Amino acid sequence: MLIYLHWRLSTRNMSSNDPIPFPGPSSPERLNLSPTTSHTKEHRRRRSSSLISKLEPETFETKQDQDIEDNMNANWVHFKGAWIIHIVIIMLLKVFYDLVPIFSNEMSWTLTNVTYAIGSYIMFHQIKGTPFDYNNGAFDNLNMWEQIDNGAQFTPVKKFLLGVPICLFLISTHYSSYDLTLFVINLVACLLVVIPKLPYSHRVRINIPYLTDQQIIN
Repeated sequence: MLIYLHWRLSTRNMSSNDPIPFPGPSSPERLNLSPTTSHTKEHRRRRSSSLISKLEPETFETKQDQDIEDNMNANWVHFKGAWIIHIVIIMLLKVFYDLVPIFSNEMSWTLTNVTYAIGSYIMFHQIKGTPFDYNNGAFDNLNMWEQIDNGAQFTPVKKFLLGVPICLFLISTHYSSYDLTLFVINLVACLLVVIPKLPYSHRVRINIPYLTDQQIIN
């Protein structure tokens, strides 16, 4: 009897002194922690399914980087001759298309309008960022139109750049004898470059699957 009691007491002491087991690499307790981390990563990597999205405002650090130096990528529009160059380009395009024998006067005006609209759209609205590397990439998400005058609307420069395609559309429509087909072409070219310049299009992105980069939702 005494031997049995001594054996029970020794067994109880050994069980109370056993170390508490910690969850191993494959234990359920540790596996339960991974879904939370993976869920966070999946949430950060979840891509926007909407076709139209709006760019978030810059952070305080990004604004500081933007103010380090003058943005030469956008400030050149204030230089002397920057406005005249648009008129010169339009005149050169018109002369070029007039030299092609197969193009009539109506077609040359339409092609001038379309060429200027496409080039203006690519330059001011399609290409983002700056070719300079002095602001730590603070303008990488902004196109040139959004960089001009720090995004302010209806400044003198932006009024001029908005009025040029509209005037060119009216001239092209007049000299194309108000032909319906040419009118539609000129109108589409004008809207292509005018709509992105309007205030409600500011910082708006159109996400086309497989053609444009999808934005990541934080």
